[in-house]
Order: sequence, then C-alpha cells, then structure tokens
Amino acid sequence: MKTIQLGATSQSVSAVALGIMRMVRLNPDQAAGVLNTVHEHGVDFIDSADIYGNGQSETVFGQALKRSGLHRDDFWIQSKGGIVLDPKRSKGELVFGQRYDFSKAHLIKTVDGILQRMQVDYLDSFLLHRPDPLMELDDVAAAFDELQTAGKVRHFGVSNFNPMQVAMLQAALGQKLMINQLQFGVMHTGPIQFGLHTNMQDAASVNRDGEIIEYSRLHGMTIQAWSPYQYGMFAGTFIDNPKFPELNKQLQALADKYGVTKNAIATAWILRHPANMQVILGSMNPQHLKESMTGADVQLTRQEWYDTYFAAGNDLP
Repeated sequence: MKTIQLGATSQSVSAVALGIMRMVRLNPDQAAGVLNTVHEHGVDFIDSADIYGNGQSETVFGQALKRSGLHRDDFWIQSKGGIVLDPKRSKGELVFGQRYDFSKAHLIKTVDGILQRMQVDYLDSFLLHRPDPLMELDDVAAAFDELQTAGKVRHFGVSNFNPMQVAMLQAALGQKLMINQLQFGVMHTGPIQFGLHTNMQDAASVNRDGEIIEYSRLHGMTIQAWSPYQYGMFAGTFIDNPKFPELNKQLQALADKYGVTKNAIATAWILRHPANMQVILGSMNPQHLKESMTGADVQLTRQEWYDTYFAAGNDLP
C-alpha cells in the first residue's frame, strides 16, 4: 500500500483510508471482517464523524475493533464534529443538520461522545465538519487546547473549508491544522478546473472553492478526498453509469492495461495529483474495498491522467 506524509509532519499513513459512514448497516462481526480486510491490505487510517448513522456507525466500529483481534494502535482514528442533527428529519443512515455549532462546550461534548462510542481513549485527529459562520475563534482555540491537554485529541483539521476560512482559524490556534477533507474526484474537478481556465470567461473558469488545492500545498495540509466515485454531491456513482459512456470506456481501457478495476483507476487518478491527497473509501463490501485499494499501487502516466480528465467531459483552453 502506498503511503503519504500526513500534513506537515513525518507521520506516514496509507494513501487510502476507510470511511465508516455506512458501518451502521453492519453488525459487529461483519464490521470486524471489514476492518481485518483493509488492515491486511495495508490500510491503517479510519475516518468517521459523530453524525454517521446518527452515531451508530461509531458504536458498531467500537464493537468491531474489539472483535477483530486488532488493536487501537493498528489504526490512525479520525472523526469529525460540529454538525447538530435535526432529530425530526434524521433516522438511521439518513441524517440532516439542524445547525453547525463550534462552541467550546459542544466540541468537547462531541469528542467525549465519539470516544465513548468508539471505545478508544483518544483520537489521532479531529476535524471541524463544515464551516460555522457563527464560529468564535477564541472558543474553538480554547476547545482544541483543552482536548489536546487532556490527551483526547492529538491533531486537528477541518473539512469543506475554503482557504480564507482555514487561514482565519489557523491564526487563532496554537495547533497546526493538518487536514482538509474535500470532495474531489474525476467527476468533481472544480478545484483544478478553474485554474486551467484562468483568464477566461467560460463556466469552467468560475472559482467556487478558492485556491484550496494550491493553499493546501503551500501550507502542508493533506487533502482527503471524500466520495471519490460520485458525480455531483450525492447524485450517485459514475462507475458503470450509462450517463458517462466515454468516461467508463476510458476507465475500462486503463483497468485492462493495469489489471485492476475501474474503481482502482478512479482512485489512482486522484493519487496521481501531487497535492499529497488521501482517498477515503466508503464501501462496506470487502471485495469492493480490495478492488478499489489496488489503485494506490497504479501510477498513471501524465497523458493517461489528462485523457481521463477529458473523458469526464473536461477540456483544455
């Protein structure tokens, strides 16, 4: 398994992580099988959030880790917080936010709940899930200091933040923000597409995210790519989707060349970018996970990377 350097540290972690959002679908024995599968293939990174499965995904994970025969230190365990669920609309795997809350009291309560559900003593990293416009910088700083001093969280990051939001928060913190978790993949290319269309007036030139990839590279932040096989936000997968015949033809050609699957090529496409990215896989199917993880060992050529970008409907000016 290919590894990456996490943030501006010497910490090496697997280039592919297991996201446990869907672990609520499994019983603890099934989930233990998933953990053993990814561990056997070199994945040592777990990504979660307090809202996944309304908290039940983390409960299943905690039970599964104990049944798997693996140990706490076999994984870098990460979770996210800051979204308050709407109980009237949230049920099981389907969850909706009522508000975002970065108050010190809420963040500390959130981490305590995560640790209890996952049955671990600390998180290797804790991310703020989505930007809160009511964020009080001193409040967040105080929460991070208390969590770190108490040994509950070792490192911090953000998710879905733009560069100015990251910079504003970083200026108030004593800790270095290591991670920004963003949607990125061959059918979600806005963060690079607008840069290719600099000094143009077409739709592709619209800068919707700020220079988030460039900012992350300059400041030594790891980008974690969520929903790597999705088009849109939660519209569905592009793999084997008849809406995208040219892309699937290209993915299949490369899959045949490298002896892997289309999912593996889509993984390799993300990891070919030099921005020190990590791909988060969310499947709970051991076979699908094994097929997707092999992409970490595929090194696409520059032309193959560009040809896949073109097959997804993009162009060069």
